[in-house]
Amino acid sequence: MDIRWGKRLDLLLVYLVVVPVLLIILFPFLIMIFTSLKVSNEIFVSPPTWFPKKPILKNYIDIWHYVKLANYFKNSGIYAIGTTVLTILIALPASYATARIRFRGRMFFLFLILVTQMFSPIVVIISLYKMMAFYHSLNTYRGIIVTYSAFNQAFSIWLLTGYFSSIPKDIEEAAMIDGCSRFTTVVRILIPLAKPGIVATVVFVFIWAWNEFLLVLTFISTNRLWSLTLGIYGFIGKYKVLWNYLMAVSFLTTIPVIILFLLIERHLVSGLTAGAIK
Repeated sequence: MDIRWGKRLDLLLVYLVVVPVLLIILFPFLIMIFTSLKVSNEIFVSPPTWFPKKPILKNYIDIWHYVKLANYFKNSGIYAIGTTVLTILIALPASYATARIRFRGRMFFLFLILVTQMFSPIVVIISLYKMMAFYHSLNTYRGIIVTYSAFNQAFSIWLLTGYFSSIPKDIEEAAMIDGCSRFTTVVRILIPLAKPGIVATVVFVFIWAWNEFLLVLTFISTNRLWSLTLGIYGFIGKYKVLWNYLMAVSFLTTIPVIILFLLIERHLVSGLTAGAIK
């Protein structure tokens, strides 16, 4: 068989597998979009319809007046961005020290950090609440951001430690021979080389903080500081659920995450060897 035909056949088989799997994955997302374009009466018709008979954008306009959506977007952005920045600022030096400095109990320290990842937030929620109340951090941005960051440190340190460990020490030693201090070496050489790991950590932490529900429900009692995950509750009543509005808000909630991926996607595979050549 000709090599070109063999490659085309392989490509055809890949598409035959990938396309159906992709459609299955996107199916709930498509239903969410279609439902957000329906009027209320059309949602409960029998038999149900997949596509709206008369798509409307009015649902996307009404939701901004039905709840304080702009404020919820702002709060979620503050929580997610603040958590991401604080987590990276703490995890970077911790992971570098763990990867480069051979101190006694290093592996025990790593596994001790990993143990914290094994506990679900609900296990320690009462203790956290008492601690937050003691430090007057209930109903504050700082309380949520610090707590979110604490829950993301284990994953971040482990991931970044692996990336720093994969960078050859020769590059760091060459920079120090040229007169760079350890701090300058880390900032100007090692961090650019570890960019894929940093980007992966940023994506994970941001999405976790953006979607978190339990902690903000527990520590925030005023709707002025509610996140989007709590604000969506405004469309769930005691006897009725406004599905068209709920799906519209859910779709808007995914947009910041999609934008984040589009902005940093090219950095996921680039920067691995950036700065390695003097």
